Amino acid sequence: MAPTVPLAVLALVALVAPGLGAAPPGCDYPAHRWCSSRDAAAACEVQSRCPSLPRPAAAPVQLSLFYESLCPACRQFLALKLFPTWLLLPEEMLNITLVPYGNAQERNVSGKWDFKCQHGPEECLGNMMEACLMHEAQNFSTYFPIIFCLESGSSVTKNLDARPHVPCAQQCLQIYAPELDSGRITACVQGDTGMALMHHNAQVTDALQPPHQYVPWITINGKHTDELQAQAEASLLGLVCHLYE
Repeated sequence: MAPTVPLAVLALVALVAPGLGAAPPGCDYPAHRWCSSRDAAAACEVQSRCPSLPRPAAAPVQLSLFYESLCPACRQFLALKLFPTWLLLPEEMLNITLVPYGNAQERNVSGKWDFKCQHGPEECLGNMMEACLMHEAQNFSTYFPIIFCLESGSSVTKNLDARPHVPCAQQCLQIYAPELDSGRITACVQGDTGMALMHHNAQVTDALQPPHQYVPWITINGKHTDELQAQAEASLLGLVCHLYE
């Protein structure tokens, strides 16, 4: 008795083979293996006929938030839209870049950068705290919960240690990343590293096309339009799910 050939295999051969069971040049796979992998399907020229093939991972949606640490609208978007969306989505769907600077202005005074911020010196301090936190933590999943903690609290900069004007944000660090060295963050804020980080944020913000007109300023996959901004502020989760391919 002849061996039984599965109907699915017969159907595949009937659909894709140019002749009776013939394989295209370069296809060294038997017909029942043509849909076994992406390489096999490509070699045998049957990719469109193999619906069960695993699809390549899509690139994450790239979102950049240009903001100020004490801007009420910025704090609201970060705490009520961006952070919850990040928590809900798989890591591979959304890549976030935070740029604390906004409408600040910089000038070079005797070889050192001096910054003026829309909401005063305290905001400049908050911007630099968050920039230094990102620099020291490196990992987004480590520093974003801390920044959320700072931005959703009553004040971004009130959690200071005993030394005057030294930001440590001790409570948020202790809750979300006790392993981080607050002393290194303090040294960054007080030293040249913090100034260099803020100068970098100034350059990135000033290079925006179109130039930012307000904050929060949101870019999606490197682009900003009024429509994308409105969609992000209305339903960020829905926008990211719509754009993720």
